[in-house]
Amino acid sequence: MKRFKVRMMLVVAAMLMGSGVAGAASEVVTLKVAHFLPTSSNFHRFVLLPWCDKIGKESGGSLKCQIYPSMQLGGAPSQLFDQVRDGVADIVWSLPTYQAGRFTKSEVFELPFLIRTSEAGSQALWDYIQKDAQDEFKGVKLIFTHLNDGNQLHLGSRQVKKLEDLKGLKLRAPTRIGSQTLAALGAVPVQMPAPSVPESISKGVVDGASITWEVSTALKLQEICKTHTETAPNQAKHSYAIFVFAMNQAKYNGLPANLKKVIDQNSGPAVSKWAGATHDTFTAPARKIAVDRHNPINILSDAEYKRWVKAAEPVNEGWIKEVNAKGGNGKALLEDAKLLLKKYGN
Repeated sequence: MKRFKVRMMLVVAAMLMGSGVAGAASEVVTLKVAHFLPTSSNFHRFVLLPWCDKIGKESGGSLKCQIYPSMQLGGAPSQLFDQVRDGVADIVWSLPTYQAGRFTKSEVFELPFLIRTSEAGSQALWDYIQKDAQDEFKGVKLIFTHLNDGNQLHLGSRQVKKLEDLKGLKLRAPTRIGSQTLAALGAVPVQMPAPSVPESISKGVVDGASITWEVSTALKLQEICKTHTETAPNQAKHSYAIFVFAMNQAKYNGLPANLKKVIDQNSGPAVSKWAGATHDTFTAPARKIAVDRHNPINILSDAEYKRWVKAAEPVNEGWIKEVNAKGGNGKALLEDAKLLLKKYGN
């Protein structure tokens, strides 16, 4: 009887061990994904959720996103890159240049009047980082990169039709380079997070904002701002912001080979192109809201556009000097960025 019990115990133990191995093989890996926008944002709805759904399906349910929007893991948007590098989050969507001066080489894609579309810029940015700026992203695995849909000027009541109209206007700036660009054009830049813009314009703290059409919808700026100034579709915009979707390197390294493959298949230049092209589609519907409200939209003429480009040239020169001071070759990097943009039809 004792022998029988011992044999049964061994059989049960073996079954449990087998069950444990099978369970481990099919264990779900939950990825903590953090970003700074609400769930109503276009990025969350049309980029993040589809990406998470895709890796879930391709992994047979073994990869799952647990999303923390609106900085629910704590901290400020400027800390997101460090949060993913340090393992607070497994994946983040971040605007790295919120940390002024840290991503100087990558910042080339925020220089004024350089880029026309996010689709072209996002692909060029991916290639540029792989070639010229990997050292700025140590400790993370880049999944994709992209630009926003390009900043235009949205004003409370003032009309801006020519360069002189900008003189002395207090305008919200999105980034360090964005501030320098507005200053070069004659405005007074005021850096503030996007959610603060509507109230600041309504109360006269600023006269307007350099911000994308896409974000203006979420902030209802078409209602608050009575006029808008933009470049023509064939002209480069005065400002862009770069974004990265990045994974903690150790988290990626710890995945089994089959799940690494799923992440790899949903990373890289093609995914960057998709994210950029998706952002380009946000512009027209947002702009239409302002058109339907009969808000004046001033489009720069070719001659006026050239004046703005010339006025902003010192921003490029300043960036080149800063890169050189850090041991890089700013002129060569700017030319490389331009060649990559041309490669993708910018």
